[in-house]
Amino acid sequence: MKNENELSKIIVDCAFKVHKNLGPGLLENTYEVCLHHELSKRGLKVEKQKGLPLIYDEIKLEVGYRLDILVEEKVIIEVKSVAAFDDVHFAQILTYLKLTQCKLGLLINFNVPLIKNGIKRVVNKL
Repeated sequence: MKNENELSKIIVDCAFKVHKNLGPGLLENTYEVCLHHELSKRGLKVEKQKGLPLIYDEIKLEVGYRLDILVEEKVIIEVKSVAAFDDVHFAQILTYLKLTQCKLGLLINFNVPLIKNGIKRVVNKL
């Protein structure tokens, strides 16, 4: 079983491949589906649009949170196709990390000329 850093390297490699083939400017869903496909081809357990309930006062609440991609139940990927990351994107993935107890999240913005400039690691300091 791979750790978060090993998974991160595979995810970044797959993101590079998707970006190389599609380029910037498409809808987020397009990149999400293609990234899911690339990760699945690598033999990883990958879940797309996974519902994430909020537990409040011992009650499970379905409040509409959805993880774009969850890899091996360890790494959350939030796919974007935006001009630039905004504080709300970081807040979103931090919230998901806290709710899932995952340690690592990757914000990946495919709407950039060089994909390396569109990948941000976000660590949950449990």
